[in-house]
Amino acid sequence: MQTSSSTRWTSSPPPEPGPDDHVRGGGPVVIEYADLECPFCARAHRILKQLPITRVFRHFPVTSKHPRARALAHAAEAAAIQGRFWEMHDSLLEDQAHIDDPHLWARARGLELDLERFESDRRSEPVAKRVERDFQSGIRAGVATTPTQFVDGAAHPGLPSDRFLERFR
Repeated sequence: MQTSSSTRWTSSPPPEPGPDDHVRGGGPVVIEYADLECPFCARAHRILKQLPITRVFRHFPVTSKHPRARALAHAAEAAAIQGRFWEMHDSLLEDQAHIDDPHLWARARGLELDLERFESDRRSEPVAKRVERDFQSGIRAGVATTPTQFVDGAAHPGLPSDRFLERFR
């Protein structure tokens, strides 16, 4: 297939929330693609958690800028297997200064996770596939930066703008 600079690239909308998505809250649905090491994602998290929305989180680790992003996504998914995704998610975004393995183990202990299972799960193929599935769905939806939020199929890249926030207040 030959393309030229005039080729129009299109993307598909993000997949609708499904039973294995990480979902919390109530209100209008916001699908969020984020990197748990990204400082802008941490700022967006502080804003989004105050809104009356249904928040759907999907991993979009940008390892070229954030070398621990994939490891953090795997840690969050390993915590999810033990029913503590949102607690790990919040912990990682609210304290990005402590993200090396010893800090992940301390977080897992603090969340009363089975540490041996946490370690095994975060290094497992199913967890890696889950993170990759989220990432690929973001690529197909046109995500180019983190964070990116989708509302009614429309992408809102970067920090939530005043215009974005007005629709939820």
